[in-house]
Amino acid sequence: MSTGAIIGIIIAVIVVVAVVVVASAEMRRARLRRQFGPEYDRLVEKLGSRRKADAELAERERRVRALNIRELSPEQQASYSGDWAAIQERFVDTPVEAVGAAHTLIWNVMRDRGYPADDRTASMDALSIHHGRAFSGYLKTQDLRAESASTEQLREAMIRYRALFEDLTGLREGHGEPARDRVAQIRDREADRHAVVGSSAPAAGTSDSAISDRAAENRAAAAEDRELAARNDEVAADNTSRTGYPRR
Repeated sequence: MSTGAIIGIIIAVIVVVAVVVVASAEMRRARLRRQFGPEYDRLVEKLGSRRKADAELAERERRVRALNIRELSPEQQASYSGDWAAIQERFVDTPVEAVGAAHTLIWNVMRDRGYPADDRTASMDALSIHHGRAFSGYLKTQDLRAESASTEQLREAMIRYRALFEDLTGLREGHGEPARDRVAQIRDREADRHAVVGSSAPAAGTSDSAISDRAAENRAAAAEDRELAARNDEVAADNTSRTGYPRR
């Protein structure tokens, strides 16, 4: 084989390798953009190059993999879902306090999920990895001074808090419907249990008929609790429309 042919083959190999490297880098960046959303662009602007942003995110992923991040149980989801509904209702009358409570609730959820809540930097890194798009909105609330903020600024903060809250709890509409169904079932069971516990136990010698009547009363009370919960949900929905929240 002539020297020219060998040189030609070497050049072709080099070109193919370069194309593969470039294509691989572009595929990796496309994945990072999908995963991190605006956070990727923010890092590119902050660090001055895509290569540095790629390296920073790769290092974050390495650190976050060492954390023991876990999912919430359905019981925890149900509890936090009720907490959020109460905070959302408070926003109408006391928006500043509601925003503060929402922020605290988010960090409580993170703690239960295994985020290192005592290490803010590590927690924020983990949020950017697992909840990139919601995290980008959450970052915009960090400089908010609730005491001097306008009602519109507080409303926008609550919307961003809600997006992150629903991501963290697994209750985001369209992505956690089975979990949302389990949460509803658990809350119904809790209403039934409280109705039964709140009723006095039958005295010794009480007839079977009286016990049956008491059981029927308990079931009726549980049904009333569910109806009350439904009415509360309607009130929450009305509050949602007044504050401009997206519906759950």
